[in-house]
Amino acid sequence: MRALRVLIITAVILGGLFVIADRIAVNVAEGEAADRLKAAENLAATPDVSITGFPFLTQVVGGSLDEVRVGIENYEAGTGDGGQRIRIGDLRADMRGVEFSNDFGSAVADSATGTATVAYDELLKTAKSESTQVAPGVTAKVIGLSDGGNGKIRVAVEVETPLGTLPEPVSVLSSVTVVDGDTVRVQADALPEFGGIAPAESQVRRITDFEQRIDGLPGGIRLDKVEAAENGVDIKVKGSDVRLVG
Repeated sequence: MRALRVLIITAVILGGLFVIADRIAVNVAEGEAADRLKAAENLAATPDVSITGFPFLTQVVGGSLDEVRVGIENYEAGTGDGGQRIRIGDLRADMRGVEFSNDFGSAVADSATGTATVAYDELLKTAKSESTQVAPGVTAKVIGLSDGGNGKIRVAVEVETPLGTLPEPVSVLSSVTVVDGDTVRVQADALPEFGGIAPAESQVRRITDFEQRIDGLPGGIRLDKVEAAENGVDIKVKGSDVRLVG
């Protein structure tokens, strides 16, 4: 009985040491991965990297991690328009089946899913914010975007008529969708009248409808779905063979 007791105590101690060593190793790896990702994506701040699954050390021996979660605040994505950028307030990605090199110099995920948030003021940058003629003597411009409820965007349009500026902006409920995996499209569900004047549809849609391209996301992640929310548009992202680093 004494020998058995000693054996059990020894096993518990060794198990505890292994857990401690495993957690230390995963913390070091997370820090190294975060630093490499920051450098690879030229980020202003160090991203959050969390390696899940236990034990970590056996995953390292196999050269593959079950799951790596990445969080990046204020990511500057491309727009396909020269040097123009759009800020993503919060980008979260869940990488699965991450194969990596011995020195962690490269890491590629078999698949990835996640979320991103773009504030309305960022999306507004691509709307027609300059006054544009929509009918003889009538000009209009988008002055605001907000949550319209039920996944819709409310587009506020300021209208100038021969009698002056309308006292209240014209409100247009619009659908928001993803096009070609890299573009957010805002399109009016129904066209409004401007001060009792109903301009041609093509003229109105020059103001109410617009697109925002969002590309250059980390590792080649693409846009999947989008929905209007309280403070901006919530986007679901996905990808395969996503390269974290290297």
